Amino acid sequence: MEKLKIALVDLQCEMVAQRNIVNPDNISWLQYDILYQLNKLKEILPSDLSNILGTSRTKLSKALKELKTLEYIQQYPNKQDGRELYTSISKKGKSLLNNISEKHNSLYETTLQSLTREEQNEFEKIAIKLSTALKEKRVNNYE
Repeated sequence: MEKLKIALVDLQCEMVAQRNIVNPDNISWLQYDILYQLNKLKEILPSDLSNILGTSRTKLSKALKELKTLEYIQQYPNKQDGRELYTSISKKGKSLLNNISEKHNSLYETTLQSLTREEQNEFEKIAIKLSTALKEKRVNNYE
């Protein structure tokens, strides 16, 4: 296995482990990603959210239903088409994300301690470039 491939797999495993540590309510990864996107986007239609997350409408619908039951999101009808529901994050959902975010500081602190300032800057550029490319590939393959 190439060293780069091993490094990517190891980093992915560690990031998953970190994500499990900071998830106090044991929500699914998809549910976390939904809340994260809603926090950034404010409100969105499920069809658009499905495209952003690269997941099926069925999986998304189930996750949204569970998040609504937990009162982490709120939904209301689209005035132009009542069959569509705009979805937004609730105060309780924002609070959950804030708690998780505070726990993410440990990951950030470890990064600051492990990398020089120059390495941090380079890692930031590379991480943004790679995550953008992965997202574009996923979205383009999903359409």
